[in-house]
Amino acid sequence: MPRLALYSLAVCVLAVAAAVVSFVQGSWLGVVWVLLAGLTSNMTWYYARRERIRRSVRG
Repeated sequence: MPRLALYSLAVCVLAVAAAVVSFVQGSWLGVVWVLLAGLTSNMTWYYARRERIRRSVRG
């Protein structure tokens, strides 16, 4: 998995953890963390897919 995909996956996991903590504490700030988790999840899929396609094209 490419480095950018791993970084975005790590940020996604941390954002999900922060969202859970925020909601448990009763804070609506967790909504921002959920949105960040969604964004970084999409980034992870994009970079992983781009690398997979690049490898298949090169043979």
